Amino acid sequence: MNQFLKFEPILKDKIWGGEKLIEILNKKSNRKDIGESWEISDVEGDTSVVSNGPLKGKDLKQLINEYKSDLVGRNVYKHFGEKFPLLIKFIDAKEALSIQLHPHDDLAKKRHNSFGKTEMWYVMQADEKGDLIVGFKNDVTKEEYLYHLENKSLTEILNIDEVSSGDVYFIPTGRVHAIGAGVLLAEIQQTSDITYRVYDWDRQDSEGNYRDLHKDEAIDAIDYSSKSSYKTSYKKTQNSASEIVSCPYFTTNVLLIKGKISVDHSEKDSFVIYMCVQGEVIFEYKNQKEALSIGETLLVPACIKQFVIRSNSNSELLEVFIK
Repeated sequence: MNQFLKFEPILKDKIWGGEKLIEILNKKSNRKDIGESWEISDVEGDTSVVSNGPLKGKDLKQLINEYKSDLVGRNVYKHFGEKFPLLIKFIDAKEALSIQLHPHDDLAKKRHNSFGKTEMWYVMQADEKGDLIVGFKNDVTKEEYLYHLENKSLTEILNIDEVSSGDVYFIPTGRVHAIGAGVLLAEIQQTSDITYRVYDWDRQDSEGNYRDLHKDEAIDAIDYSSKSSYKTSYKKTQNSASEIVSCPYFTTNVLLIKGKISVDHSEKDSFVIYMCVQGEVIFEYKNQKEALSIGETLLVPACIKQFVIRSNSNSELLEVFIK
């Protein structure tokens, strides 16, 4: 298992999708409604396939089955077995996504035999007035929430932030949220596709159908409390990793690179994922070189501990692993 791994993107057309994944992140598609690029996925029916090197053509399930802890790390393998624990995406919202939330682990296990879905967003680009809905403005009761839901006035009680590139939001289970129109972002989440949609702006698809809502399921999954601010504050440091989010499900650092840095993951017992959110870098390990441009993702197996990253320009990576 001595190979940096890249995977074929799994592109998802969405009623709210656009063209930024193609135009800015260089994904290959003729469609004009691509909303998501699943970069690394072990969701049933959407398993990522290796696109580079000697392991090209093998899928993520085969790799974990064959390489086990060499790929994911001893503790990760012990805890998750042959299920890859994270789902890595880029998302382009040409129109606003539905207002939604995700159930916690216990509820997801009971109802769907699935993990819950804690996630985070890193904004890569936002049009003027591009925004995110994250949480409530103030604490609300279940009755207040249901009143506004029935009267289609949910936005009156929700927190809405205008955003720009570099903004980070952590979305624990139960927190009501939606990506607004004009926002391109990187999303890191637990491996789960369980979403409770509570409001979808009364929009219809090309055949006049409304998307399914999950109003009843959502009621006891919602966190009705509020925070004074939902945006994550963090600092960036040139040529060293700065932590931006850490939770039991994943840790994400941001890494600004210009020139050469030597990376040592000897202390980690985990795979490490790199998402390129600006510029272009080259990873070097033994005789192997792998370029990574904006919109691309690389998986470094847990058994590769030391390597070099180079960049001729100001480049930026998200570094994701499990503590």
